[in-house]
Amino acid sequence: MTGPDERDRRVDEAAEHEFAEYFRARRDAVRRTAFLLCGDWHRADDHAQSAFVALHRHWRRIHDRNALDAWMRRTLVRAVVDESRRPWRRERAGEPPEPASAPDATDAVATRHALVDALRAVPPRQRAVLVLRFLEGLDVAGAAAVLGCSTGTVKSQTAHGLAALRAVLGDALDDLRPAG
Repeated sequence: MTGPDERDRRVDEAAEHEFAEYFRARRDAVRRTAFLLCGDWHRADDHAQSAFVALHRHWRRIHDRNALDAWMRRTLVRAVVDESRRPWRRERAGEPPEPASAPDATDAVATRHALVDALRAVPPRQRAVLVLRFLEGLDVAGAAAVLGCSTGTVKSQTAHGLAALRAVLGDALDDLRPAG
């Protein structure tokens, strides 16, 4: 017969194993999303790590494992937006980036770089909405749930974010849209 300590140890080991599996499966996607939100790989690594640490802290309390991706997205977006509000993050070295020129439509790498560079010029909350809607594939209601705001806010932030992208990219934005 096993005692309570033995059962707790097995439960803890199982939870750690389950968390490790989730981490291995999702770490690259979370890091990529963090990069799209903040535009810097070093900060993206920090945000992804912070989100996974927070998830690990709450792991045993999250009973709906189907909601883990949504929980991570919400935690990640909040971390990036909160950090962008800090005074030292608003400081920028040098001149603002030049508007990106239209990349060759066949060059996917140039297209991706142009889009990521343009996203850096979009305010953080609008950038978060654009990433969630168009790169993560969430609908208006899903993005609103992640951001903790109304669907109307998501719609207006989407419109403002797209306008900001147009201002940076100009006519090149139309070239970035998928054909068909």
